[in-house]
Amino acid sequence: MDSGWWRPFSKTDPRTPFQERFILRKNSLHDQDNLDRFIPNRSAMDFNYAHYMLTEGRKGKENPEVITPYQKKLREAVNINDGTRILAFKNKPPTPVELIPREILSPPLQSKLSKPKRSIPQTSERTLDAPDILDDFYLNLLDWGSDNVLSIALENTVYLWNASDSSTSELVTVDEEYGPVTSVSWAPDGRHLAIGLNNSHVQIWDACASKQLRTLKGGHRTRVGSLAWNSHILTTGGMDGKIVNNDVRVRSHIVETYRGHNQEVCGLKWSSSGHQLASGGNDNVVHIWDRSVVSSNSPTNWFHRFEEHTAAVKALAWCPFQGNLLASGGGGGDHCIKLWNTHTGARLNSFDTGSQVCSLLWNKNERELLSSHGFTKNQLTLWKYPSMVKIAELNGHTSRVLYMTQSPDGCTVASAAADETLRFWNVFGNPATAGKAAPKAYNEPFAKFNRIR
Repeated sequence: MDSGWWRPFSKTDPRTPFQERFILRKNSLHDQDNLDRFIPNRSAMDFNYAHYMLTEGRKGKENPEVITPYQKKLREAVNINDGTRILAFKNKPPTPVELIPREILSPPLQSKLSKPKRSIPQTSERTLDAPDILDDFYLNLLDWGSDNVLSIALENTVYLWNASDSSTSELVTVDEEYGPVTSVSWAPDGRHLAIGLNNSHVQIWDACASKQLRTLKGGHRTRVGSLAWNSHILTTGGMDGKIVNNDVRVRSHIVETYRGHNQEVCGLKWSSSGHQLASGGNDNVVHIWDRSVVSSNSPTNWFHRFEEHTAAVKALAWCPFQGNLLASGGGGGDHCIKLWNTHTGARLNSFDTGSQVCSLLWNKNERELLSSHGFTKNQLTLWKYPSMVKIAELNGHTSRVLYMTQSPDGCTVASAAADETLRFWNVFGNPATAGKAAPKAYNEPFAKFNRIR
């Protein structure tokens, strides 16, 4: 057999397709005796030529169309007389039009994945000295107001820092017979500050004017270690175990007194709705008080009483995204954080943190809870809700972290500890609402000050 017959066909080959086809047929007939009846002899086939004829051979004008009798009759039957080929090879059919975009039916993989993990700095952004801060678990000496001003009590003196311009000022130093200062709390307007004292009095100050407006007396017999605002109502908790609601607008300010704790009230928090008050005491008890239930005629008629903690309960925090969810933390003999449904009174979860729980804060932007602790690590721990898996542990304090407060935008946490330091942590990330104006930014506060005083 001529070896030239095996050359791949190309458009430049002097032979025509028909000639090649004729050679193929001739050779096939000549070798017919050597063929198997059922399996073709591939050596007698020119695949290059066959591929050409199927794809290219009939494309040009130089290749006249051959119409079989069957095709002719089929054309007449379907009334096609314009030369359109029937039962002939054509290119691939056009891609069908998508009535519904594929991106909608099958979103990109990236949109199905969870958002990137937030980077949480493990060290504080800034550390300031806080000399003479009281090492007392039962007090509340740190608060950050809605006007972006932080207040801290150092023994007998209350200091203010404006985080917007890094300015600092001394608001008041109380006399020795009244002090030390045992609690501070900003009113919702961010202008008025309540200051609880060791002598059972509570002072109300206009921080913008640096002016004392009034003194609340008669509610307690001993020091006032906890404060909580609910609109114009200032709730105070004392070492005498009493909880007093004070209407700061009127002369006779005591409007309600709750009695349920038999030892010092060290934690007070109103729910965001203002309907329920959570209180924690040195008697290891958490009470939920409902203003629609409690009255002056039934001061001990609490809504719920939780007795599962085995140490003092100072740390209390209402969940910002679920109004009936309360977190509470127990002291040195308990180490537990417990989650409560305050509508039903059911305990939802309880877990041992391994150390004294001094303070709790919910993240306003994510489903997370931050706790501060005492011995042995004196750390801040971030937990994922509802699994309560530990996300991060923030170290730096060398003594128990007694006090925590949160910036108005919810991003930064300030902590004060018995090591006489005040630290700022960028732990809660960015505000959740994109495109919405956030409160005043908190950029490197107090940069001009190395010490509080």
